[in-house]
Amino acid sequence: MRTSAADPRHHTRVPGYVRGARGTVVEAQGEHPLPDDRARGLPAAPQPVYTVRFPARELFGEGDHEVTVDVWERHLHHAGEEDPR
Repeated sequence: MRTSAADPRHHTRVPGYVRGARGTVVEAQGEHPLPDDRARGLPAAPQPVYTVRFPARELFGEGDHEVTVDVWERHLHHAGEEDPR
C-alpha cells in the first residue's frame, strides 16, 4: 500500500513522514470516524483504520528498523495506483 502524498491545509492524521510512502498493512483496527473531517466540523462516518508497517529506510533514507502507523482507509491506495487525492 501507499499513503496519500497530499499535504492539505487542514488537519490530517497522516504524519508528514509517511506521506507518499510504501508500507504493508499488518492489522485492521476496526472502523472509526475520520478525525480530519471531525476537526473541520464535517460529518465523519466511520471507516476502516489499518496499522501499516513502513521500513525506516523508506521513510528516513536510513535505518534497519520498522515504523508502524495507524492510517485511515481514505489515506491509502494500492502502491501501483495513482494517488486519488
